[in-house]
Amino acid sequence: MDSPHFSTKERILGAAEELFARNGFAGASLRELTAAAKVNLAAVNYHFGSKDNLVNEVFRRRLDELSTQRLDALARVLAQPRVTLEDLLAAFIHPALALSIDTSGGATFMRVLARAYAEHNERLRRFLSDNYGHVLKEFANAFGAQLPHLDKEELYWRIDIIAGALTYAMADFGVIKRSSSMSEQAHRERAAEHLIRFAAAGLRA
Repeated sequence: MDSPHFSTKERILGAAEELFARNGFAGASLRELTAAAKVNLAAVNYHFGSKDNLVNEVFRRRLDELSTQRLDALARVLAQPRVTLEDLLAAFIHPALALSIDTSGGATFMRVLARAYAEHNERLRRFLSDNYGHVLKEFANAFGAQLPHLDKEELYWRIDIIAGALTYAMADFGVIKRSSSMSEQAHRERAAEHLIRFAAAGLRA
């Protein structure tokens, strides 16, 4: 059983994730957060110290694991005798797919991640770059080895666009909606397959 200390912190993080997905980072107030999490302001301050730190921890809770899964998948691909662009893209995309169908708030977090792309919050962007930029660099190196015709700037432009498209697709913002006969997992897997094909073509162009 979780300790009260742990459960209170997790409850605050879960409520914050929902509020940030719905209202954005600036638009979500601590008053709304305390009401949603059923805690007082002192509990938020005790566990996180500030709203900025709370935002960081919402991302850290998901992205630490996502980054590990991506790097592990990348290592498995690079250990194969023959490496394809599609395999590298799958290592980048499938862990995000798994997160997006996680029943403990994964889809909500993908919308939070989309907010981070959309809002011009330099402090948050710096936090994400400082803590998770190394993952993108590892994939960029692997992509670059497959794409010697691209210079570094062009390669990063294309990876940036792919990362944005991935977040958009996994947050389920697209115009193609899931049919009633298809499970959410099957719908997201189909989105991932389309994205891998599209991204591979874009990278090779």
